[in-house]
Amino acid sequence: MCPIGRRGFVTGATGAVLACAGLTGASARTTAPGSGVGARRTREFRGMWLATVANRDWPSRPGLTAGEQRAELLTHLDTAVARRLNAVVLQVRPTADALWPSPYEPWAQCLTGVQGRDPGWDPLGTAVEEAHARGLELHAWFNPYRIAHTDPAHLAPGHPARLNPEWVLPYGGKLYYHPGLPEVRRFVQDAMLDAVRRYDVDAVHWDDYFYPYPVAGQALDDDAAFAEYGGGFPDKASWRRNNVDLLVSETAGRIRALGRRVGFGVSPFGVWRNATTDPEGSDTRAGVQSYDDLYADTRRWVREGWIDYIVPQVYWNIGFAAADYAALVPWWDGVVRGTGVGLYIGEALHKCGDPAQPAAWQDPRELSRHLTLAARYDGVRGHCYFSAKEVGVDRDGAMDLVVADHYPARARPPR
Repeated sequence: MCPIGRRGFVTGATGAVLACAGLTGASARTTAPGSGVGARRTREFRGMWLATVANRDWPSRPGLTAGEQRAELLTHLDTAVARRLNAVVLQVRPTADALWPSPYEPWAQCLTGVQGRDPGWDPLGTAVEEAHARGLELHAWFNPYRIAHTDPAHLAPGHPARLNPEWVLPYGGKLYYHPGLPEVRRFVQDAMLDAVRRYDVDAVHWDDYFYPYPVAGQALDDDAAFAEYGGGFPDKASWRRNNVDLLVSETAGRIRALGRRVGFGVSPFGVWRNATTDPEGSDTRAGVQSYDDLYADTRRWVREGWIDYIVPQVYWNIGFAAADYAALVPWWDGVVRGTGVGLYIGEALHKCGDPAQPAAWQDPRELSRHLTLAARYDGVRGHCYFSAKEVGVDRDGAMDLVVADHYPARARPPR
């Protein structure tokens, strides 16, 4: 299981921050099995994603000074404390580059505006130290395959994708590391695990990007790799799924071989398969299915115990016809039942109050209703919010209501 919550809450330098949020007292009361709405657990996951790709959350723009970047980062961490959260999921490898001095890949472009340019400080090291000082867990969020740039010439000199062009697949106007090549699979593991060896991160975290999301009218050109490595598979789809399965299972084994208490979690697209495709799928009509379109058999990863927790991105409102929150939460609860794998629901805070979203998201109580519904299911052990910018800005007060309705006191993360 994910070894989170091993640190005690702190006093001293950050005590005032914790106290002002009402976080230094006793944990919330325990939930009895099946007790449902209104009960509180002594341990639950309360996380937020802190995205760095394209400067989504942080840094607010590329090229800030080291001091300005650090100050913004600390503000996000303090906001997490004030919201009575207990984990920050920081994107540290956004586009095959790094937020630490990696021997495998260049410094991230989001820091200075130039990929490979030293920002003058160690963002990941600082984030781990400062998060722990505040009683927060720091989960290191990696994207295994995404390179993002449309032209290898735009990558930093010496970038592995430039030195090994045969590792790269262009698709949909972007570049990806080739999931079907064993040497790529080994490299991306080495690149990610370098951070885990060097820093006291609480978990390795991946999101929903495995094989790329399908683009209409375009085909992924991996025929040659399938011809070389796909023997014994009935079709290319089965081979692709096996490639991702190997990445997950091998990474799990390598994390555990480190001999440290580091968790491994994935936040996949919220729909494994529709029931119209597979009788064991969810009662949804989603246009994308993780198993079929991203070649990510997320249910298997839970059943095999390769991951310690799963955070399905259930980014739809209650009553949404194609993918109802009220249908997906119990489906995922059934997936984790009896496995020991933690289930935390990914919440679309970024949709709250957005006039471009369906009407349900204009009601600031929509998100609080999600937590009330999820509390009925014993397998749900917490929630994670996308993303940090909205946790702070909270344009329609939805996060304020979540805290008021569901987070009356600090809670430790699950073990």
